[in-house]
Amino acid sequence: MSDNPLDTKFEKKSEFLIGIDSDGCAFDSMEIKHKECFIPNFINYFGLQPISKYAREAAEFTNLYSKWRGANRFISYTLALDLLEERPEVQSRNVKVPRLQGVRDWIERETKLGNPTLTAEVEKTKDPDLELALKWSLAVNEMIADMVHDVPPYPNVRESLIKLDPVADMIVCSATPNEALNKEWEEHDIAQYVDAICGQEAGSKKETLGQAKNFGYEENKVLMIGDAPGDMKAAEAVGALFYPINPGAEEASWERFIGEACDKFLNGEYAGEYQAKVIAEFDSYLPEVPPWKR
Repeated sequence: MSDNPLDTKFEKKSEFLIGIDSDGCAFDSMEIKHKECFIPNFINYFGLQPISKYAREAAEFTNLYSKWRGANRFISYTLALDLLEERPEVQSRNVKVPRLQGVRDWIERETKLGNPTLTAEVEKTKDPDLELALKWSLAVNEMIADMVHDVPPYPNVRESLIKLDPVADMIVCSATPNEALNKEWEEHDIAQYVDAICGQEAGSKKETLGQAKNFGYEENKVLMIGDAPGDMKAAEAVGALFYPINPGAEEASWERFIGEACDKFLNGEYAGEYQAKVIAEFDSYLPEVPPWKR
């Protein structure tokens, strides 16, 4: 049985297709997930207790406050290790930051970067780096399942879904595991408005959006809504349009979407000057260089 609902449940019913990211885009869940679930386990499992302050800063930067925001967990947390390794304060403490070469090699050869493929790889290779990464990832999921609940969608998300429901096919396109996505969208009774919920097990956002687009949507009739540069790159890679939810200004972004951008998209007026304007604004929100390097 496929982990990808596009293989089993999805069919084209409308002329428009909209992909929507979940964490940090539809839901205000990025902060609680990373600060309370991912990062404490990151420090614990990878032996970063002696440099916990710097580990937290690096992980918050890559996952919340930079152009890497919204990346797959295995990618963004190895990036955090890279930032840690080169930081003078860490070097002066003679703390060995784990390289996790086995994880890096796996990232290079695998597109579905999730626990199911990682579990299979651990069973096949017995690689200690992969075993450690899997233990960390499973602990994160367990903590999220226990802690993250009652976090509603941003204002105007539900209203936007209701507005689009009669005229567009919609999919959730996320790097979050399927189980957590289904739980969150069903908990707040908005799963009913989307045609498929595709998490990390379905593949990368680029793969998911591209597969859905291949059901036969015309140019400028596919839109990705996201809060991270990775969402924008996924849209660009498959020839879709992109609407940004600006980090720190999410409510204003959704208000603008339902009041202005949504109609421009449906009326064929989104591509070109309007999209360029909102993307330029989005680009100004996220830095590439961490604050301790400036």
